[in-house]
Amino acid sequence: MEYLFVKWLHILSSTLLFGTGIGSAFYLLMTSLSHNLPATATVTRIVVWADWLFTAPTVLLQPLSGFYLLHLAGIPFATPWVWWSAILYGIAIACWIPVVALQIKMRDCADQAAHHGDTLPPIYWQHLKWWVVLGIPALIAFLLVFYLMVFKPQ
Repeated sequence: MEYLFVKWLHILSSTLLFGTGIGSAFYLLMTSLSHNLPATATVTRIVVWADWLFTAPTVLLQPLSGFYLLHLAGIPFATPWVWWSAILYGIAIACWIPVVALQIKMRDCADQAAHHGDTLPPIYWQHLKWWVVLGIPALIAFLLVFYLMVFKPQ
C-alpha cells in the first residue's frame, strides 16, 4: 500500500509539473506574440505565481518520491534507466531555474510597460528568446524522462 501511495504521489506530481509547465509556456508565448500588453502583463504575473504554487513544490517532490520508490522496490540507482532519468531531470531543472528568473524579469517589464502605457521593451523580447531556448531542452529532457519511467529500457 505504501508503494502504491508513493507511486500515486509521484505520478500526480509529475502531471502537475509537466502540465503546469507546458500550459504556462503555451499561454506565455502566445500572449507575448499577440502584442496585447495588458494580457501579457496579466499572463506573466500568473505564470510566475504558477511556478511558485505548482512547479517549485513538484520539482522537489519528484526526486524525493522517485528515490523513495526505488528504495521500496529495491531498484539500484545504478540501473541505467534510473541514472539517465536523474541526469535528464537535472538538465531540465538546470534549464528551469534561469527560466524562472527570466519570467520574473519579463513580468516586471510587462508590468512597467503597462503601467506607463508603453510597448514591451526590447529586453523583454531578449528574455523571451532565452526563455524559449532554455525551454526546448527542458521539454525534451522531460519527455525522455517520461519515456524512461514507462518503458524502463535495460
